[in-house]
Amino acid sequence: MTAFIDKYFRSIAKTALVLVYLVIIAGAVVRMTGSGMGCPDWPKCFGYFIPPTEEYQIQFQPNYNYDEGTIIINNETLLVAKQDFISTKKWNTENWETYTKHDYAKFNATHTWIEYINRLCGALSGIPILIFTILSFWFWKKNKWITILSILTVFGMGFQAWLGKTVVDSNLAPYKITIHMVMALVIVAFILYIIYASKTSFKKQKNNHLFSNIVLLAIGLSLLQIILGTQVRQHVDEQVKAIGYIKEQWMTNPTISFYIHRTFSVIVFFINSWLFITNKKLNLGYKKMNLILICIFVEVFTGILMYYFNFPFLSQPFHIVIATILIGIQFYVYLESKRKTIFVSENI
Repeated sequence: MTAFIDKYFRSIAKTALVLVYLVIIAGAVVRMTGSGMGCPDWPKCFGYFIPPTEEYQIQFQPNYNYDEGTIIINNETLLVAKQDFISTKKWNTENWETYTKHDYAKFNATHTWIEYINRLCGALSGIPILIFTILSFWFWKKNKWITILSILTVFGMGFQAWLGKTVVDSNLAPYKITIHMVMALVIVAFILYIIYASKTSFKKQKNNHLFSNIVLLAIGLSLLQIILGTQVRQHVDEQVKAIGYIKEQWMTNPTISFYIHRTFSVIVFFINSWLFITNKKLNLGYKKMNLILICIFVEVFTGILMYYFNFPFLSQPFHIVIATILIGIQFYVYLESKRKTIFVSENI
């Protein structure tokens, strides 16, 4: 058993990490396509485990076997079956009650299935997390934090699922979407620590306190940028509702969040450039700094595309996904920089 765990534990954790990022990508696509309310309820979709594909399926049908909790749209209102029953040709109001969580009563098959696939990705990511959590108990004597964070990851996924429900129930309240995103990053951080802490061999890297502290600062700025970015996206969503898909007008009158977000992007660029140059100059050995700088350039490029070229297709989800990858790499570099290795003077 020990040999199996030593061989496959990190691979399972890495699989979980990839799947969590897949959920983040799916969530970004949901946001880009406006599919967040594709399923009005949670965890089912219109009361079904397999969502409807045609509009007639969520309309009243005579001589149909309805299960308790099935949702239909009637007169632009969501109605829920109060119990199991077989309908007749005559409408019976006693069989139905109004859905009270929200009043969003629209059906779009594409939006429904995009949201449903997002949920399936979330459920799929939970499988390797559950597996590595069970296996993590073998690390208890060696490193208790692996076990503790594995357990917290399971609870984090449960909390994230509940947050997803509250997002739908609130009809996509912006602050709940932001919390939902931040929680996803917390789960990513947990898994990255588990992957790092369960390593059996390490690269030759040098320790520098100033470098490590600036990496931590860079992580904080990246997190702030993601939060500000969700606020900018909120403004775009409001513009879509107000004027439709006239992209050239979405950022005509941006909010203060946009200007702060744009200004901080310059700070983020220079801080990460300093880290990149310092890593090279002192030969610290953090090769992932190359990936960080690539992510920074991609972020700047997609940001320019959105603002100056009217939000080209996939530019928005690509921008947010790269931001989450960036902060994940930064966190891993921070873990590497805190490991006690060769000390390098801070005189740079």
